[in-house]
Amino acid sequence: MADRSFLSWPFFETKHRDFAARLSAFGKAKVEPLAHDEHDADATTKNFVSMLAAEKFLDAAVPEASHDVRTLCLARETLAYHSGLADFAFAMQGLGTGSIVLFGTPEQKAQWLPAVRSGKSLGAFAMSEPEGGSDVAALRTTATKDGDGWRLNGRKTWISNGGIAGQYVVFARTGEAPGAKGLSAFVVPADAPGLIVEARIDVSAPHPLATLRFDNCRVEPSALLGKPGDGFKIAMSTLDVFRSTVGAAALGFARRALDEAIAFSKSRKVFGAALSDMQLTQAALAEAATEIDAAALLIYRAAWTKDNGAPRITREASMAKFFATEMAQRVVDRAVQLHGGQGVVAGAVVERLYREVRALRIYEGASEIQKLVIASQILSEPGT
Repeated sequence: MADRSFLSWPFFETKHRDFAARLSAFGKAKVEPLAHDEHDADATTKNFVSMLAAEKFLDAAVPEASHDVRTLCLARETLAYHSGLADFAFAMQGLGTGSIVLFGTPEQKAQWLPAVRSGKSLGAFAMSEPEGGSDVAALRTTATKDGDGWRLNGRKTWISNGGIAGQYVVFARTGEAPGAKGLSAFVVPADAPGLIVEARIDVSAPHPLATLRFDNCRVEPSALLGKPGDGFKIAMSTLDVFRSTVGAAALGFARRALDEAIAFSKSRKVFGAALSDMQLTQAALAEAATEIDAAALLIYRAAWTKDNGAPRITREASMAKFFATEMAQRVVDRAVQLHGGQGVVAGAVVERLYREVRALRIYEGASEIQKLVIASQILSEPGT
């Protein structure tokens, strides 16, 4: 079982420790038995959403008021330890509604949040485009006024929960100013005329993903989140909350990989001794354990800072996401290497982790983008 001693760190309160214990028990009893089921990602995702809702865990992902980022991170770390798809199911209920929680009117919150919190509907966050992944200012999807409503035209891709979501938070160009300042955010129901699921996307670790097309998709004036031109602020504020949680998911993968490596190295005999007796094995395990603790400190520093009133944690969240995802890739790779041939057998835990962890270095801002964000933050600090 993963090391839980970090829960005694001063970042956490009793409510966080209680939540982690309850979710850990749930993960072991309910999630772990389904972790190897990858034949139907849509059905498994919906099942996990229902299970999480039944135990009220989605209350943390879709809160009544504001997010507790430490709880979000604990949830993603714990679920990822057992199943990447369970982590995905929780995370997307949060990310898919985060903009509504942060910027929605009371009427918009009442319209969209209860169904997602109860697991009756799935949320989605639609920002990436075929020609504008990390470059938000390059988005081409447009929203033009049509009477008192809006018409959306364009395409979105790599959309998590695409094709199975009940509603999408969509970012489109409304043209109030050049570049990123001319974007707005809309809540678009999945059955809106003109919203077309153009293609489903298969990836190495099965997740529900799709390309969406908006073909004169008309939405009511109540679909607009905030004011026209607020889209970039809404997107970045939402990612500011959830970017740390991507690092937490990576941390969960890394903890599981280390546990698998420790158990295997103790049981595997080579040259008349346990693999764990070899100094190179011990070095690999020591490096992994140290990097895991370092990542945890960065992640929970960022979460604690946000929960304690910081309006933005761009620097802290980017550091946490960048370091933790890169760290997890290294730790999982070492675990596969220690397993030898058994590490690449389809269905092995470390083989599944190897496929799951790779995407984390790309989505919600690739590692290269995080470096630029961090550099921008430290170069703009007073005295630099």
